[in-house]
Amino acid sequence: MKIAVTADTACDLSKENLLKYDIKTIPFHVLLGNEEILDGEKTVLEILEYVDNSGVLPRTSAVNEFEFVEFFTEILKEYDEIVHISISSGVSSACQNAIIAAKGFKNVYVVDSKALSSAEGMLAINARELANEGKNAKEIAKILNNRVEKLQCSFVVERLDFLHKGGRCSGFQLLGANLFKIRPRIVMRDGKMSNDKKYRGDMKLVIPKYTQDLLQEFANADKTRATIAHVLCPDEMISGAVEVLKNAGFNEIIVQDAGATVTSHCGLHTIGVFYFNDAN
Repeated sequence: MKIAVTADTACDLSKENLLKYDIKTIPFHVLLGNEEILDGEKTVLEILEYVDNSGVLPRTSAVNEFEFVEFFTEILKEYDEIVHISISSGVSSACQNAIIAAKGFKNVYVVDSKALSSAEGMLAINARELANEGKNAKEIAKILNNRVEKLQCSFVVERLDFLHKGGRCSGFQLLGANLFKIRPRIVMRDGKMSNDKKYRGDMKLVIPKYTQDLLQEFANADKTRATIAHVLCPDEMISGAVEVLKNAGFNEIIVQDAGATVTSHCGLHTIGVFYFNDAN
């Protein structure tokens, strides 16, 4: 039986990893003022330049039911079953749209990641590994649904201007953050984004501390793999997280560029670390 693993483009998997793990993606819509594009048609740098020039945040628009029906129909011409990994239902209607579309098929299973970015991507990679072990789509979806609750998904944001433009922080908070170099940590809890902690100072020093804190708070890490997603972070920021994860004993660390979804909400130099917190 040939199993397809699919995801929306909020999974932030690189082209190389999509090819390596045979994962198909369906793109979100991105609205830049009056211009509508598909996720991936413009670079992250172009999206950031649009915000700088216009002062307006891009908006992401969910994949609709009809698009999912077309997508699943096309995939099933080549595969017998589909496991679809979705961005959290708590932040986008794309998940519910995928679930409704899947009801028209007997062989499509949708997993609500309750996450986004490379955390969602980790579920997709895990799905492919389970398929390679010979498990069918229903079995894979069941295993992944059990792992979702143990998926550590969080980010640190350098600049609060994107959060401010999106109505997620006040002008007073923005001013204070700029004055005191406050870097909020945003975590996914129950499928929704929330600000639960604040760091202060240069991001080069914040990132190792953030990563160490994660490993202490979510201390049952499955060290098979961790992923890092970032919005145009310099190497010195990324290496701070990589070094901590290496020292903690992770076997594989995947570093990837974040896409339009994270960029549109959080802005330049956002960085996140993701792993399963369910070691045996």
